[in-house]
Amino acid sequence: MTIMVPFYIVGIFVFCVVYTFYCLYRAGFWSKKFLAILCAWLSVHLLLSYKGFYLDTYSIPPRFLLLIVPPLISIILLFAIKTFRKKIVLLDIKWLVALSIVRIPVEMVLYFLMKENLVPQVITFEGRNWDLLSGITAIPLTYCFFKKGTRSKKWILVWNIVAVALLFNVVIHAVLSAPTPFQQISFSRPNIGVFYFPFVLLPGFIVPSVLFSHVWIYFKYQVRAKSEDDYG
Repeated sequence: MTIMVPFYIVGIFVFCVVYTFYCLYRAGFWSKKFLAILCAWLSVHLLLSYKGFYLDTYSIPPRFLLLIVPPLISIILLFAIKTFRKKIVLLDIKWLVALSIVRIPVEMVLYFLMKENLVPQVITFEGRNWDLLSGITAIPLTYCFFKKGTRSKKWILVWNIVAVALLFNVVIHAVLSAPTPFQQISFSRPNIGVFYFPFVLLPGFIVPSVLFSHVWIYFKYQVRAKSEDDYG
C-alpha cells in the first residue's frame, strides 16, 4: 500500500536504497548468488508492503519482525561460520565506511515524513535522533580512506563505537514509537511511515546494512583473529 507523499521524498529514499546497494556491491558483494538473494529479499518486502501486509501492526507475532529478524540472523551467521567469515573479512573497508554517509539523506527522509505526520518527531534530528552525526563524520573518514589510505585503528574504532550507539538509539526509539504491542512513546503521532511502500526498506534493508558494516569494522580491527588466514 502506498502513501500520498511529495515525490521528492520518495526520490530521496530511492537514492538511499540504491546508494546502500552500490556500497555493498563495491565493498565486495559482487557474486551473482548474493545479488540474486538481495534482489529477491528487496522484491518480497516491497511486494508485501505494497499489499499492506505490514500495516497490521497488532498481529501476533508482530509482522515487522519479518523485516528485522532474518537480517540479524544472517549477520550472526556470517561472522559465526568460519567459511563465511574468511570471505567477508576481505571486503573493502572504505566502501563500508562510505555506506554510513547514507544516514544523511535517510535523516532528511525521516524529517520530511514527520512533516507529513507519518513518523514522530522523536526519531528525527529535531527530537532524540542524532544519527545524522554518523553520516556527517563518515564523509571525512571516507575521504581519508579513498585519498590517503589511512589505517588509523584508534579513530576508526572510536567512530565505530559512537556510530553504533547512535544507530541503536534511533532504532530503539523507532520501535517504541511504532503502533505495536511494544509501543511506549509517541501515541499521538506513531511511527507508521516505515510500514508503507517503499519506506519499509529502511528497517528491512538500509538499517541492517549499516549495522553489518559496523560489526564488520569491529571484527576487522578489534576482535583478535585466531589466524591471519581468518582475518587478514
